[in-house]
Amino acid sequence: MLSPVVAGVDGSPESLAAAEWAAREAVRLGQPLRLLHARNWHPHQREAEIAHAAGRHLAQRVLRQAEERVLAACPDVRVHGEQVEGPATAALVKAVNDAELLALGSRGLHRITGLLVGSVALGVVAKATRPVVLVRAGSAQGAEEAPGTVRRDVVLGVDVTEPCDEVIEFAFEAARMRHTQLRALHSWRAPDPLTVGPGEVGLASDPQRAGEWLGFLAAVLQVWRDKYPEVEVLQTVVRSRPAEALVKAASGADLLVVGHRLTDRLRMPRTGPVTHAVINHVTCPVAVVPHC
Repeated sequence: MLSPVVAGVDGSPESLAAAEWAAREAVRLGQPLRLLHARNWHPHQREAEIAHAAGRHLAQRVLRQAEERVLAACPDVRVHGEQVEGPATAALVKAVNDAELLALGSRGLHRITGLLVGSVALGVVAKATRPVVLVRAGSAQGAEEAPGTVRRDVVLGVDVTEPCDEVIEFAFEAARMRHTQLRALHSWRAPDPLTVGPGEVGLASDPQRAGEWLGFLAAVLQVWRDKYPEVEVLQTVVRSRPAEALVKAASGADLLVVGHRLTDRLRMPRTGPVTHAVINHVTCPVAVVPHC
């Protein structure tokens, strides 16, 4: 049985964009699309039956609207909608752990208050054991599908000191399916002279350091370049903070791929600082791929 692509929908413009993005991805993968709407209702709650029926009716309307949106964008997608009861974060985490991936709407930072909007998305990213793709409204239009348009790149953030196969493979596969270039990026920072130990080269020039980091990046990616010879790869290293470098690199990209280390189950799940920053500021879809 094929694992579905799942999209969480709540009727917002962001969730509709996520559903459309998920539909295109499902077609690329040759897999079905499952639209999921979670209602915060529990049978033990003392809620009037009329309110319960109204909630179900609203959920059906949300699912119908999302289905119409995805079929208009991707007529060939195999789609079905489903509503579940319970807290949205828990329901979506359960759904994605049995799926190929999950697409969710993302609002990033509120333009006026500067506060993060979308705690459900952050909660799912922190706990999911499968890839989660966060999509902004207006970023799922599939410009790569239009004749005569330039195909947009897939951007991959790589930490060459702790490379992760799951994250790299996801990015290469995404670039292969889109027939587009993969831009692999590693950011580095010059060592603090006060912390340089005996025998360490602390005064090397920036070009020397950049060349060394580029060599490390090339070594990390070589096995994947051999596995995906059809994918054109641009390897880049920049002297910058990782989040700043990724936000800049992802401008105009089709997809940004970053990793998320799963924390110890005894600790509270959370997103790392780089992942948290790109979720807030990057406007293209962001794939967060969990790894150990």
